[in-house]
Amino acid sequence: MNGAIHHIEIYVEDINKTRKFYEWLLPKLGYKLYQDWKNGFSFKLDKTYIVLVEVDEGYKNYGYHRKRIGLNHIAFSVSNRNTVDYISNILLDNGINILYEDKHPYAGGENHYAVYFEDPNRIKLEIVSRE
Repeated sequence: MNGAIHHIEIYVEDINKTRKFYEWLLPKLGYKLYQDWKNGFSFKLDKTYIVLVEVDEGYKNYGYHRKRIGLNHIAFSVSNRNTVDYISNILLDNGINILYEDKHPYAGGENHYAVYFEDPNRIKLEIVSRE
């Protein structure tokens, strides 16, 4: 299909922390490890893949913040609310903060069932139910 996303590449501060985080998350969303090398790795779902690469040392001082120009967040869809709840429980069990906790799981509105959280690089992620 024309216009479908082929891949997304994200530069990260610490590839080992990032790997530990995404190796539990992405397989729960159906992704499989696709590529793996010293300073990076990727996971693939169907024809789309996500690449995570450790940024060169000289660029680490600049940091990342989702409220600056650039990427705000990545939203992954799941088939049902149970999967959102399942991921939410894993986050809580592992001490990962749920964003907008006072409105969870309706932080996106009354018809939007989702969980919002950050990865080790403070990139905001969203898991949203298609239900």
